Amino acid sequence: MKKNSRNNLKTTQTPKSVKRHTDGYVQKLMPKAISRIRKDISDWNRAQLQTENIYYPKRVLLQDLYRNIRVDALLSSQIENRKMISLSSNYSIKKGDAIDDSITALMKSMPWVGELIGNIIDSKFYGPTLIEFITDNAGNLNPVVIPRQHIVPEQGLLLLTQYDTTGIDYRNAKEYGSWLLEFGNPTDFGLLNKAIPHVLFKRFAQSCWSELCEIYGIPPRVMKTNTQDANMLTRAEQMMRDMGAAAWFIIDETESFDFAKGADTNGDVYSNLIRLCNNEISLLFSGAVIGQDTKNGNESKEKVSMNQLISLADSDKRYVEGYMNSVVLPAFYRIGLLPDGLTFSYDPQEDMAELYTRTIGFLAYYTVDPEWTKNKFGIEITGIKQLGAPANFPPAPQD
Repeated sequence: MKKNSRNNLKTTQTPKSVKRHTDGYVQKLMPKAISRIRKDISDWNRAQLQTENIYYPKRVLLQDLYRNIRVDALLSSQIENRKMISLSSNYSIKKGDAIDDSITALMKSMPWVGELIGNIIDSKFYGPTLIEFITDNAGNLNPVVIPRQHIVPEQGLLLLTQYDTTGIDYRNAKEYGSWLLEFGNPTDFGLLNKAIPHVLFKRFAQSCWSELCEIYGIPPRVMKTNTQDANMLTRAEQMMRDMGAAAWFIIDETESFDFAKGADTNGDVYSNLIRLCNNEISLLFSGAVIGQDTKNGNESKEKVSMNQLISLADSDKRYVEGYMNSVVLPAFYRIGLLPDGLTFSYDPQEDMAELYTRTIGFLAYYTVDPEWTKNKFGIEITGIKQLGAPANFPPAPQD
């Protein structure tokens, strides 16, 4: 096996000439300035209408909303927790039924392989994902995600600018299937589309609750004075500024001002709305509320919730395996990185605690291979322990 550089895969079984792709489509795209403005449900409705347009569908507004809601702490943690299970799981590259240890070790040493797997999983959250492999002058391979605002998966178009109505038919391009890879269902909007209203309502409740805290904690101040006298008005303004940071206003002695009576609340309505939105986000990405409801939480509930999350992560692994075997590995063969006939598969997960308990039970009746015990549990067996009292054992006391 031969390794040319840090990000380059090459074995003795691959073709001698490895192709390069330095001038990609991603370098031709015209970026757009990013704006940060408050989003609400009307923006989500406009994004849906733009995406569902029959003649000129686009996902510009929808992907902008995805980027906007990803700043939510709970949403980001739920997505990353689910992805980390697949990214931290062990996998193998097989040639037929046998594991190719050299290629497996080589792929695990490449940092961009984990990045590629993460991008494949992201296609379940963001919708269709288009990835282009770019090689630099040194031959290093790097996967680059083409901005999703520039692709129209329903029509297979790559837009050079977000405002274009026509673009490059990337599915008929010569790079498609080798340097240009597509993941995800072209008609799918991704799970983040279902999380948009919950994040927006949660953000609204947090904003209102913070205003309520300001009103209760620092009530506004009112001063009555003769506003026709400039000296008295100036002195009143200076007094209000010096008294603190609370909101204040000055009215004339002949005027009156009353506060309207609002709903008496200590913020429970906002707290309930935030809790509801958090639970919906957790159910969407983890299948259960894990570690959030500390008031009603218990050990058995958390175990069931974790099992549900692991089941979703297992489905992500099957999703990754399908695309690695049908799209990625064939592409690596076409560009000369890996030999043909390889398959990608995750190693089966084992319950180590249950396996250790059963192994202990077998020791009374069967002989267990010491090498297997060392590899499986990290316990090194050096020999058979001699039963009976040792030579230096003290004599039994006399009556």
